[in-house]
Amino acid sequence: MHELSIALEISRLAEERLGRGGLQDLVTVGLEVGNDSGVEAHNLQFCLEALLAPPFRARPLMQLVEGDALRITFLEVDDEHSDDRAA
Repeated sequence: MHELSIALEISRLAEERLGRGGLQDLVTVGLEVGNDSGVEAHNLQFCLEALLAPPFRARPLMQLVEGDALRITFLEVDDEHSDDRAA
């Protein structure tokens, strides 16, 4: 089940981009998953939901597309919560 490895890498990339503290503000991880990517989208969704569950509150939002795409399209953060924490 390589979907778990992919989910771990997506989480690592999000942490790298947002910083360790920024993961607390992560709300949504947007993904494109191609039908020829070799990834079982339902398994990847399950793995990401498990990894992004509390203490984080993020959820994956997948768009199934044609081709072999597998990419993070966006990271949505709660800006209001970030401001409260920084103050």
